[in-house]
Amino acid sequence: MSRRAIILAGGLGTRLRPYTVTLPKPLMPVGDRPILDIVLRQLRHHGFEHVTIATGHLAELIEAYCRNGERYGLRIDYFREEEPLGTVGALALIDGLRDEPFLVMNGDVLTDLDYAALLARHEASDAVATIATRVSTVEVSLGVLHFDATDDTRLADYSEKPTHRYESSMGVYCFSPKAIEYIEPGVRLDFPDHMLRLVAAGEVVRGWRSEDFWLDIGRPGDYEQAQEDYERLVDRLLPGGA
Repeated sequence: MSRRAIILAGGLGTRLRPYTVTLPKPLMPVGDRPILDIVLRQLRHHGFEHVTIATGHLAELIEAYCRNGERYGLRIDYFREEEPLGTVGALALIDGLRDEPFLVMNGDVLTDLDYAALLARHEASDAVATIATRVSTVEVSLGVLHFDATDDTRLADYSEKPTHRYESSMGVYCFSPKAIEYIEPGVRLDFPDHMLRLVAAGEVVRGWRSEDFWLDIGRPGDYEQAQEDYERLVDRLLPGGA
């Protein structure tokens, strides 16, 4: 069976402006190469053969950089959104996704997750969708006040700079063909709404809990952190030179 991945690379990258005015976020450099270059080399290392890149903002730059994938040992083709379809809407219009399970991921994720193991786990399960997850910690840098439920002016508790732990999506998913049936072609749809739609219909959606390195470069602070992490973790991010 040929392993296939869909890379979502059509976003505007508004949180990284002004950098993304002239450069699409997946082509932002991390270390000595664009993050999309890292992702493609990782996918090839994990045995993927066919990659479709869903493009939108500055699509021609991504297509010119990746071409047909020959230099990666991959078959790369493209789906260009004529109008924004959200983070998942394009999947209903991409050919060949109703044949076998496939990987879907954002084009701005820096991780050493084993994509092949994730897809194999999904295929062996009863899920129509599997979400790669990890625990994220968020610190509120303020004193947080808690008031009485029956008297909203009476203080009940006070938390100084509390820390909250959440299980969050890594922006990497696996879908079975049945998941596409819940996406209306040509209609905008985002991942959270799609997942909730599957759950409401009684379909099984499972999580893959990961302790792998992961960073979303969507914000300036995270992008700067990625530069430091790449130099430290390059051997993990590009195993065997990828």
